[in-house]
Amino acid sequence: MAKPKHEEHENHELWLVSYADFITLLFAFFVVMYSASALNIGKFKVISDSLNMALLKPVKGQNSSSQALDFGGQGKKTPPIPAVSSKEQFHRRVQAAMRKFDIAQNLPDKMEVTMTDHGIMVTLADSMLFESGQAAVRPQALPALQALSEVIMDTGEIIQEIRVEGHTDNVPLRTLQFPSNWDLSASRAASVLRVLTEQYQVKADMMSVVGYGAVKPLSDNLTPDNRAKNRRVEINVIMAE
Repeated sequence: MAKPKHEEHENHELWLVSYADFITLLFAFFVVMYSASALNIGKFKVISDSLNMALLKPVKGQNSSSQALDFGGQGKKTPPIPAVSSKEQFHRRVQAAMRKFDIAQNLPDKMEVTMTDHGIMVTLADSMLFESGQAAVRPQALPALQALSEVIMDTGEIIQEIRVEGHTDNVPLRTLQFPSNWDLSASRAASVLRVLTEQYQVKADMMSVVGYGAVKPLSDNLTPDNRAKNRRVEINVIMAE
C-alpha cells in the first residue's frame, strides 16, 4: 500500500532573498555614485593632461598633426606646440646676456640684438666700445663681450662663422694712425675680434674681420644723432643650416 504524500508547504520567505539582493545592489550603486561625485577634479585634469601628452607623442611613420585624444570631455583639439629653432634659442640667450649688461651699466640704446636670415646680429655703439677716434676696446665694454663669448662657446657647432664688421660715419678722418675711415673701422673690428679670441677663447678659425668705413650707414649723416648711430661694430653670427 502506497504511503500517502505529505503536502509540501509553500515557502512564503523566498521574496526576502530577492529583496536582500536588491538592497545590496542599491547600496553598491549609491557607493559608486558617491565616489564619482567626490572625485578630485584637479587630479582628474592633471591625469587627463598627462595622458594627452603621453599619447600625443608621434610614433615613427605617424603623422604628428593627427587629432589629440580628448580626456577632458571638451571635444577640443590640442594645439600643436611650435618647435623653437636653434637660431631662436641662441637669439634669446644673447638678448638675455646683453640685457643684463645693459641694465648693470645703464647703457640705453648702445646695444641691439636682431635675428637675420642666417643667424643673429649684435650691434654695439662705438661710444660703448671705444674712445673717440681710437680703436682700443674700453675696459668698461669687456663684460659685454665676455657675456657674448660665453653664449657663443656654449652654443657649440651650430655656429658656422662669426664676422666682426666695423662702421664709421662719413666725417673725414686723416690721422697718422688711421689715414681713413676704412682703417679706423677695420682696426676697431680687429680689436673686438682679438678680445673675443685672445681673452675669452672664442675659436679663431671661425672668425673674420671686415672694415666698411662709411659705406653702409644705418641712417643719413645729417645730424649728430644719426652719425652716432652709424659709428658701430656689428658682430654677425652665421648659424649652420
